[in-house]
Amino acid sequence: MKRYEIPYGKDGIQTFETDLPVTTLTPNIVRAAEPGALIGEALGNPIDAPSFEEFVAKLNKLLLIVNDATRPTPTGQILAHIRPTVAKVKDLTVMVATGVHRAPTEDEYKFILGSVYDLLRPKCVAHDARKDADMIYLGKSTNGTEMYINKAVKEHDGIVIIGSVEPHYFAGYTGGRKSLLPGVASYKTIEMNHKAALSEKAAALALVGNPVHEDMADAMRLLKNLRVFSIQTVLTANHRIYAVTAGDLHTSFDAAVARANEVFCARLNAQADIVISAAPYPMDIDLYQSQKALDNGKLALKKGGVIIVVSKCRNGVGEDAFLKLLDSKPDVKSVLEEIARGYKLGYHKAAKMVQIGLWAKMYAVMSLDDATIRRAKLEPFPNVQKALDAAVACIKASGIHEPTIVLMPQGSLTIPVLIDTILNSETNNLREGAIR
Repeated sequence: MKRYEIPYGKDGIQTFETDLPVTTLTPNIVRAAEPGALIGEALGNPIDAPSFEEFVAKLNKLLLIVNDATRPTPTGQILAHIRPTVAKVKDLTVMVATGVHRAPTEDEYKFILGSVYDLLRPKCVAHDARKDADMIYLGKSTNGTEMYINKAVKEHDGIVIIGSVEPHYFAGYTGGRKSLLPGVASYKTIEMNHKAALSEKAAALALVGNPVHEDMADAMRLLKNLRVFSIQTVLTANHRIYAVTAGDLHTSFDAAVARANEVFCARLNAQADIVISAAPYPMDIDLYQSQKALDNGKLALKKGGVIIVVSKCRNGVGEDAFLKLLDSKPDVKSVLEEIARGYKLGYHKAAKMVQIGLWAKMYAVMSLDDATIRRAKLEPFPNVQKALDAAVACIKASGIHEPTIVLMPQGSLTIPVLIDTILNSETNNLREGAIR
């Protein structure tokens, strides 16, 4: 028997033993240079923009937009590097782009701000998508999304966006334009945009033809007169900075996408009967965010297989509209029928989950109580070993003597890509040059 370990929470692990064949998929090992040098090089040589010093020089009011604690973005490292420059600005505000998430806790502010917490915490505000009085209307995107955004964006001379780029299960990739939509947009705007996530073309690695991304990019054109400087990071699997791009919002994002593909696209020879996919810290914050590990894991799973999602879910369920929907119907098919009758924000999570449930079994190892897990149409287990034993028994009962297993210890960050798909170029989900 061989023993395997999976991260569980910030410092814990889950273990299992098996003598069955296991293929471990992780983000690719890449060489990371010294972070300060990467940041300095990007800021001094931005893409399609003046240097960072030049950008900030004539500003009176500067808005820094940063990610919340659900992302591993090294915001604190970036802020520490740029603080001497932005400190020269008379009026400085740091806005946490929460989207529809709650405001950060004080511990989360410390995580976000890092070494500059004491200096910048008094200048921080959290975006509240539900506070209509804070929003300003800009117009409609081509797809009809009504663009309401936090009015602070229009009230400042310049905007600096700090983000991180990695594959995202329906927006194609995180980062770039996502700091504005959904980051600091209104609840109504986010709901209209996220409805497009129900499309099969809304998938990881997909940009061209992805209605969610295209709507976001189109909505950004309504902000074309803003002075925006974008700083995008790409991280290794252990959250070290691998690459930094800076400058124009769109072209710096495109450059970061190319580097993100080098890290997160994992080659796979064949799909497996059983997939174990974990949401690593901090993406294990709740059930809502942990769904990404499930969605990535399905790419490595055969039809009729079993997927086991592993996540601490430290803060419980999170945005619970999707959980209420899942719980309101007796089976996954009827959940999809309900979604088709009328979309509400959060339903895209339910849709992505139940689409898997139509052709595979879904098990879960989480700190949530069993009843809550069952409400999400997942079968709960106390640990990975028991979940795997049950999965093996299930597959063997279907007539497969020796089930195959794929282990994704960083499932939220790993995108399985079948080698045959790469060689034959049979996918529309990959950007040109995505796999090298």
